[in-house]
Amino acid sequence: MTASPATGARNLDLSVSFAGISLKNPVIAASGTFGYGIEFEDVVHLDKLGGFVVKGLSKEPMAGNPPPRLYETAAGMLNAIGLQNIGARAFLDEKLPKLRGLKNVVVFANVFGYTREDYEHTIQILNEGEGIAAYELNVSCPNTEQGGIQFGSDPRSLDEVVNTAKRISQRPLIVKLSPNVTSIAQMAHVAQEAGADAISLVNTFVAMAIDAETRKPRIANVTAGLSGPAIKPIALRMVYDAAKAVKIPVIGMGGISTAADIVEFILAGAAAVQIGTASYWDPVATEKIVGELETWCLEHNVERVASLTGGMVME
Repeated sequence: MTASPATGARNLDLSVSFAGISLKNPVIAASGTFGYGIEFEDVVHLDKLGGFVVKGLSKEPMAGNPPPRLYETAAGMLNAIGLQNIGARAFLDEKLPKLRGLKNVVVFANVFGYTREDYEHTIQILNEGEGIAAYELNVSCPNTEQGGIQFGSDPRSLDEVVNTAKRISQRPLIVKLSPNVTSIAQMAHVAQEAGADAISLVNTFVAMAIDAETRKPRIANVTAGLSGPAIKPIALRMVYDAAKAVKIPVIGMGGISTAADIVEFILAGAAAVQIGTASYWDPVATEKIVGELETWCLEHNVERVASLTGGMVME
């Protein structure tokens, strides 16, 4: 006898865990698209999400890039915000106390810097706070000590910055990988060997747009990061490649906007997912997708979402 929807809902387990962190479901709002979380409190029921990542935090406040710094593309978005943020100390003093007041909410702090010392100082500041589940290390910043090469595109730089962060971190360390590399599998392996507790990918692809009428770039910074549905097939492939290369958990992202997208990333090897650009065209997208995922699982007789991880069928 087939269980009724109500019975099926009671038996459904959307929970996932990675790096010692338990989430009620695999949906995490991505850094840079969800502010500091509290800005969405009146729009999204934050306790319905698996968690969220606050926008990137640096040692000192940053004003970001001049406008224009956002541009809608045919199937996504270009952004060159420039990692604008209030700084790690102000985050602890002004934002984190409010976040701690939220019940059943898992908060991740995204961290970035231009030198290893920047990462080290930022994490040391954040170590003083309470209520942060883990750090997500953004390694897509230029290493100014090595001529501007991105930490995430050079194996040696990646090894050094992850080692540095791991040494001082008092929380699990998630390394957010750049897709702008020759081998994502190699970079995933380097992050694992350097001490990462998990990896997240992909960050945005370097791209640009030009106004044919004015002949000027659409973005003041000229180049920007491309996100949204356009990058999903490439992101999915990279998550698959990375998951095969490491034993640590993988968090997938890149163009996710439906429950089926989530399932694809999980089947490719992701333990959880992050949703970013979808929040721009629909501020409640993350919460809606959690509901859609529950419906998808009931319709497909999936009792436990975590059982799908790495379950793509090869014939």
